Order: sequence, then structure tokens, then C-alpha cells
Amino acid sequence: MSTPTAENPIYAPFFGVIGAASAIIFSALGAAYGTAKSGTGIAAMSVMRPELIMKSIIPVIMAGIIAIYGLVVAVLIAGQLSAENYSLFKGFIHLGAGLAVGFSGLAAGFAIGIVGDAGVRGTAQQPRLFVGMILILIFAEVLGLYGLIVAIFLYSRQ
Repeated sequence: MSTPTAENPIYAPFFGVIGAASAIIFSALGAAYGTAKSGTGIAAMSVMRPELIMKSIIPVIMAGIIAIYGLVVAVLIAGQLSAENYSLFKGFIHLGAGLAVGFSGLAAGFAIGIVGDAGVRGTAQQPRLFVGMILILIFAEVLGLYGLIVAIFLYSRQ
């Protein structure tokens, strides 16, 4: 193990670990909220129109993708963690990348959950709403994708 210096203090990997944890925790929270909220809408809708259940699963799938974004960034960060030659700059970059994908995933999960719940309930009453719901879900999913892009850009700046 190398000796800690001003550029590579012993606590520098702490920030990288917090970044990796933030990436997976917050994006998984967003995905869980989106899944739960959309799932309640699907359950309520399936009472009236059980034939639409498989068509209404789309918001749940889109919410699950949000967690994958956080997982990718967390694995990238965790692969770079080491006690040797881990600078404070690299720790802060990893913290920023984890927070970027984590919080954008949380926001995207909230949006997908709310739109998915209202969208599948509305689609049960008026089937023409399905295309509009899908478009809004895509825009909500893109919020998480923006966080992933920023996180990968930050990660590559080491």
C-alpha cells in the first residue's frame, strides 16, 4: 500500500464508494416507486379490462430500466476503487457521477410511476390515450438517460 499524500489522501476512496452507493440506491428507489405506482394502476385497471394487462406492463418495464442505469454506473465506479493511487479528484468525480445518475433516476422513476398509474387507468376507459401515455413515458425515461450520459461523461474525465 502506498503512503497517503496530499493528492491521494487515505479517505479519498470514501467519496467513490458514496458515489457508487448513491448511483444504485437512488436509481433503485426511483425504479421501485415507478414499479409500485404503475402496478397499483395496472391492478385497478385489470378489474375493468383484464385483456389490457399485458399492454399495460410497459410502465413497469420502463421503470426497471432506470435501475439498470444506476447499476451500470455503480459497477464502473466500483471497478476503479482501490486504496492505491486513488486521488481526491477521482473520488469527487465518482461522487458526482453517482449523484447525477442516482438523482436523475429517482426523478425519472417518480415521473414514470405517476404517468404510468394515470395512463393505464385512462387507457382502460379511452384506448386512444395509449399512444399519448407511451410518449410521455418516453420523455420521463429520457430524464434517467440524461443522468446516465452525464455520469459516463464525468467518469471518463479522470
